[in-house]
Amino acid sequence: MHTWHWRTWQDLPYLTCSMLEAFPHGFFTQQFLGKPPQELTQVLQPQASGYRLKQVHGNIVLTPQEIIDKLANGGDDDVEGEGDTKLVHGDGIASHIPQQAVWVASADCTPALIADIKTGAVAAVHAGWRGTAKKIVPIAISRLLSQGSNLQDIRVALGPAIAGQVYQVSTETAAEVGTSIFPETNTESIIESLMEQPNPPILPDTEAGKVRLDVRRVNVMQMESMGISPEQIAIAPYCTFQTPEYFFSYRRQKEKKIQWSGIVSTLPTVKT
Repeated sequence: MHTWHWRTWQDLPYLTCSMLEAFPHGFFTQQFLGKPPQELTQVLQPQASGYRLKQVHGNIVLTPQEIIDKLANGGDDDVEGEGDTKLVHGDGIASHIPQQAVWVASADCTPALIADIKTGAVAAVHAGWRGTAKKIVPIAISRLLSQGSNLQDIRVALGPAIAGQVYQVSTETAAEVGTSIFPETNTESIIESLMEQPNPPILPDTEAGKVRLDVRRVNVMQMESMGISPEQIAIAPYCTFQTPEYFFSYRRQKEKKIQWSGIVSTLPTVKT
């Protein structure tokens, strides 16, 4: 059983998961508002270098070196800002180099922190419904596999996000996400197939043309279809919409405020 723990830094609360205990990591709360990833990296691992992206609700997963290269080249369509504020577009970062802290921002979207318990590689992913529809979490895991990870060594913690019970979306949006599980073309049949699943990611809604969507559950189903077991996945028992004392929620507040989630890559585990 995976447990979640509240930690504090200078009396400010952040959340960690026992499954990732070998990795400095944290799902930070709204109490850290105004502290950028570079500063939060100091909380987790002062020796680490921090990396973030300009999130665009897509499925691009980059390595820190790719981010550095894109910033150095400049002028690309996927680079935004000037000087020190320049950021590369993307929604996931995967690192297999020790002492690299990778960060994503979220409000209601799912922050996923991924780690390889043998190689020490990590990834941080921003998975909203659009990114989930484009399978960003499996793409991030595939990047780690391409860097030498094995599927059975992967561990994934899905952080605080809006819960399915309170996340009303159109049936079209739900079907778009659902095609990542059932590649059918008919909206009605996709919704039906999803509702028939054990622990379904779609719940009915009283309003016509609407359903409730559990984005974290869809991500779990995507990972299971890759061969990852439920024991390798932990889901935070917190909903951003329903926990206003700790988390911003765009759906609740209609304000673009975010909280950060990050994890630091470590040295490989010595195999005996």
